Amino acid sequence: MKKRNLNFWEIWNMSFGFLGIQFGFALQGGFMSRIFQTLGADKDTIPFLWLAAPLTGLLVQPVIGYFSDKTWHSKLGRRRPYFLIGAILSSLALFFVPHSPTLWIAAGFLWILDASINISMEPFRALVADKLNDSQRSYGFVVQTLIIGVGTWVASNLPWFVSTLGVSDEAAPGIIPMSVKVAFAVGAFVFIASILYTILTTSEYPPEDMEAFKKHKKETKGRFVKDIVENIGKMPVTMKKLGVVQFFSWFAFFTMWSMATPALTEHVFKSPAPVQADYNMENEEDAKAFNIVNVKYQKASNEVGSYMGTYGLSSMVFALLLTFYTSKRRINRKWLHLVSLILGGIGFLIMYYIPDPSWLTLSFILIGISWGSILSMPYAMLSSFIDPEKMGMYMGLFNMFIVIPQIIAALGGVNFTYKLLGEETINAMTVAGICLILAGLSNLLITNKYAITYQITDRD
Repeated sequence: MKKRNLNFWEIWNMSFGFLGIQFGFALQGGFMSRIFQTLGADKDTIPFLWLAAPLTGLLVQPVIGYFSDKTWHSKLGRRRPYFLIGAILSSLALFFVPHSPTLWIAAGFLWILDASINISMEPFRALVADKLNDSQRSYGFVVQTLIIGVGTWVASNLPWFVSTLGVSDEAAPGIIPMSVKVAFAVGAFVFIASILYTILTTSEYPPEDMEAFKKHKKETKGRFVKDIVENIGKMPVTMKKLGVVQFFSWFAFFTMWSMATPALTEHVFKSPAPVQADYNMENEEDAKAFNIVNVKYQKASNEVGSYMGTYGLSSMVFALLLTFYTSKRRINRKWLHLVSLILGGIGFLIMYYIPDPSWLTLSFILIGISWGSILSMPYAMLSSFIDPEKMGMYMGLFNMFIVIPQIIAALGGVNFTYKLLGEETINAMTVAGICLILAGLSNLLITNKYAITYQITDRD
């Protein structure tokens, strides 16, 4: 099917739902570790508590990708039914997460939240490839990254912002502060509203031959597992090489999401989370001392979240520059991604060697450049050489290279690697930096010219 070039606002509308998705991911990434620590989690157990997030992605995304390829709804189309279902479930989970009374309930809500976000997210990647011709793919993914950057920055600053409006950071031991609860409620509203905006403003191309589409769907019914296994076996070589880049990239970012709060509140802000067992809460003086230390930790956590929002702002600016550039010219995706990842690695290393809050801005600006590239370049490369009829499924399978490193990190990879450097939690950020540098260098493996630029006549 020959696809017409879309204008900026058409691409913006089809990508706008990612604002809500990123609100969900940013609140989860910036504040779940804080919620876990407030509910009594030891910092070394935090990566394991995060296991639910990548595990659900491993299970959900290939399934959603496979079935969305075979879906056609007369009113909602192919991908939009999944946007809507995921948005409803995600908004409910976001609202209830900070009201968790115990650690295991919070971990359970994280599982539900991540599964629900993934239901919406994977079809969004496929929608860009569905709607845009190959010459606009990089442009489309960059616009999507621009919206993701806006969402990351705003959502990461929400607890800090509502705190400045007078919403309290204080709470009894084991209770999530009201500032966090309000921020998550706002995130829930933005999630459902932005997804509905995309559903209402974006149409989809129907199958070229509806009868053939229905016949193929009927013939392949019940072949899910077989088809997935077959396509894993037939995975293009370049996709596997991109998988190496993705492995190191996502190990790094999982390390940041799970460990940045304990690492930076300790190393940079000198306000670690208080351990309730160290205080006799029946003693008035001890209870008062705990409250003072806890408020310092909660405010330091707000600061960490705010600084982490900088990487969203940075990725937004980076994506904006790329939007203007890629709308007129082609780019070398390989070298752009290589340099961007190495800059992010340097940003992580700065945290250890210069433990000053003012330097965190530079750290997260550099990390944001790598984040902006991670959210666009691998997908632009991938979509340029895979079968368009299997776009949703391969986007889902590509997610394996995102979630497997996170699962490895959660099951002890983070703790093992950072403790090779010492017991201080800040060493986890050093590990993240090394991983991003390795991810950048791994781009040298990419040789497929159709992945590197947008031309396409053959597929590897």
